Amino acid sequence: MGEDFILIRSRRRTVNLQIDADGKLIVRAPWLTSPAEIRRIVEDNAQWIRRHREISAQRRAAHPEPTEEERKALIRRAKEILPPKVEHYAALLWVRPAGITVTSARTRFGSCSGKNRLSFSWRLMEYPEEAIDYVVVHELAHIRHHDHSPAFYDLIASVMPDHKARRALLRK
Repeated sequence: MGEDFILIRSRRRTVNLQIDADGKLIVRAPWLTSPAEIRRIVEDNAQWIRRHREISAQRRAAHPEPTEEERKALIRRAKEILPPKVEHYAALLWVRPAGITVTSARTRFGSCSGKNRLSFSWRLMEYPEEAIDYVVVHELAHIRHHDHSPAFYDLIASVMPDHKARRALLRK
């Protein structure tokens, strides 16, 4: 196959394959794994690699990197629409975030710190309103449940019964 990849060795116990945002294969492997074993694992997973590279390419095509002007507009929009959404859903969930930050995160739309500070990527503004609302509710629910337990999803469902459909919008 002759697959090119980036190899990262560490103290991990297993070999992990990952396709990055640019479609490059990253192989994470334990220090003592032989090059032949790594090559065999890559070859054995050729179909998985192809499929995930296609998914990555489709994602890049659906969401090309915005121009500087577009990026600034998305940041303005995030700062304008997220605070009222957070306030609205926080009242419904009976929670209070410590604050809101707009970030340039590429790999996650939102996060909730251990101190209940919410962060949202401006990239979320490229998605439908229903998906934005889902991420807001998801992060607010982490104030009560810092995990993804059934109780966490029950809390989300209590204010957003269609949360699974909304979450699916983020995968398109």
